[in-house]
Amino acid sequence: MQYPPDMPATARRHPDLRPTLRGLAWTSPFLLGTLLFLVVPAAMSFSFSLTDYSLIEPPLSVGLGNYREMLGDPLFWRVVRNTAFFALGSVLLGTPMAIALAALVETRARGSALVRAVIFFPTLVPIVAASIGWMWLYAGEHGLINRLLGRVGIHDAPDWLNDTRTAMPALIVMSLWFIGSPVVIYGAAMRDVPRTLFEAADLDGMGPLTRFRNVTLPMISPAVLFNVVVSVIWALQVFAVPAIMTKGGPNEATNVYALYVYRTAFDYGRMGYASALAWVQLLLTLVLALIVVLGSRRFVFYRN
Repeated sequence: MQYPPDMPATARRHPDLRPTLRGLAWTSPFLLGTLLFLVVPAAMSFSFSLTDYSLIEPPLSVGLGNYREMLGDPLFWRVVRNTAFFALGSVLLGTPMAIALAALVETRARGSALVRAVIFFPTLVPIVAASIGWMWLYAGEHGLINRLLGRVGIHDAPDWLNDTRTAMPALIVMSLWFIGSPVVIYGAAMRDVPRTLFEAADLDGMGPLTRFRNVTLPMISPAVLFNVVVSVIWALQVFAVPAIMTKGGPNEATNVYALYVYRTAFDYGRMGYASALAWVQLLLTLVLALIVVLGSRRFVFYRN
């Protein structure tokens, strides 16, 4: 440690710890909260993942038995596929749509501020209320979507949430309801693009689409990376929407990973197996997020 040259030798031997103690005092709520509500539960969950624990009887150690069981669990692989499909669909649909909406809003046309507020407003609606509203939209005979389709001559529309072919796509479309947050982030990133780049693009004769592809997209690529990573993490942990709208049905078509973990723990009373599932979910999420971040190095431009 470097000390000031005029510091007395006694002070060097006995440094003043009061600033450090004050800092620890101010950060103690965060440190204690992290310890009590994150570190300790995570450690307990990992210990439970090595046991057969029914919540009623004491845990019985089974080593890596729960993890080996997953390899032969057909429902585990089904929910993995369902979750991957939901994540892929929501990200591939939501990302370009959010970028397009942000670009339209940032044209600074009359009423763009109102449009931005309207796009962001759905994110303020509680997810339970939004899910119930979308259940009414998707309802088979009396739902608003099928009524509108009937008025244009389509009378054989499916019962969206009760058909194995349409249930998961319906949930993916519903996930776009929360697109307001990434739109706001993309809009802020677009406003931060230097005007001089647009002026240079105009001098080079670029049209609006070419300028957007060659100037705007590279400059907002860090925001795209951030939103994609957040969207992937959210999609891999989605729970409330399928739990409320479909309860995992029909025929396990919308049974996603987090819902399977919840059911395994509290419906089937297998807390040990559920804890192992949760740790696998954590590892898969970290691996996928790392793949996205590492794979983005060729496409993300950071300004110095």
